[in-house]
Amino acid sequence: MKAVIYARYSSDNQREESIEGQLRECKEYAQRNGILVLQSYIDRALSAKTDNRPEFQRAVRYGAGLEAGSFRP
Repeated sequence: MKAVIYARYSSDNQREESIEGQLRECKEYAQRNGILVLQSYIDRALSAKTDNRPEFQRAVRYGAGLEAGSFRP
């Protein structure tokens, strides 16, 4: 199985360690379960109220391209 990781935090009050922890947990999960992580996407200090987040949109496009077999960044 292949996957991408999307990590984010929502406010300036949170710290970079929040992102690093998310990435570490996701990578450890992937390794334990035989999942190949192809890419990681990170949005910093952006709310999840909408999906209008740059890296989230890139992750969606990446996944859609993989499914179609013709990804173009």
